[in-house]
Amino acid sequence: MIQSIWGKLGGAGIGLALGGPIGALLGGVAGHVLIDREGSLFGKPPRDVLFTMGLVALAAKMAKADGVVVDVEIQAFEQLVEVPESEHARVERLFNLAMQTSDGFESYARQIADEFKDEPALLEDVLDGLFHIAKADEAIHEAEYAYLKDVATIFAFSDMDFERIAARHVLRQDDPYLILKADRSMSDEELKRHYRRLVAENHPDREIARGLPPEAVKIATERVAAINAAWERIAAERKIR
Repeated sequence: MIQSIWGKLGGAGIGLALGGPIGALLGGVAGHVLIDREGSLFGKPPRDVLFTMGLVALAAKMAKADGVVVDVEIQAFEQLVEVPESEHARVERLFNLAMQTSDGFESYARQIADEFKDEPALLEDVLDGLFHIAKADEAIHEAEYAYLKDVATIFAFSDMDFERIAARHVLRQDDPYLILKADRSMSDEELKRHYRRLVAENHPDREIARGLPPEAVKIATERVAAINAAWERIAAERKIR
């Protein structure tokens, strides 16, 4: 059985050398200071640990972006990140510590951007996860939207890329084409090929094959659902069979 992300944070895995602000955050929860991974014997930190810890840190900071921590946002986080009952208290402590830490969200975002700079799809997963949490109260507030835009900028996404990602979560007039990153001048056959390629590139099975945690698979599943919904709208509008 593959060890869960939370199991890796205890026992033999408690010495994971993440380094940086995320490592310091995890060290605070573990009750000791983690060794910086540079020059350590632990090597590069597991991607699933870094991905999940980064999502935790940024989600916690975003929960305070509009000045109010809403219970439904925390519940959305727990729906996205699978937490065993036995680990609930530790994860809650991690979330609360991230909200209170003196490190700004920029430091967490920069560390994630640096670690995944060659995998923009993973950075997009993080943004999708944050949008999922932000819209849990059925509204993405202005401060939250600005926060997400700032994170996207640190992740080196263009304004157009950010709008495309946001369109999966915020209804807009040109929603379907924006979600598919498609041009209205494309022919029906071009659109159909483009749509099929997007589904293949974003399929949850790819996340599983890359060894990413369950939350990344959930994000990919939601993304494909948004792509499918956008295609259905376009297909109906164009009467594409």
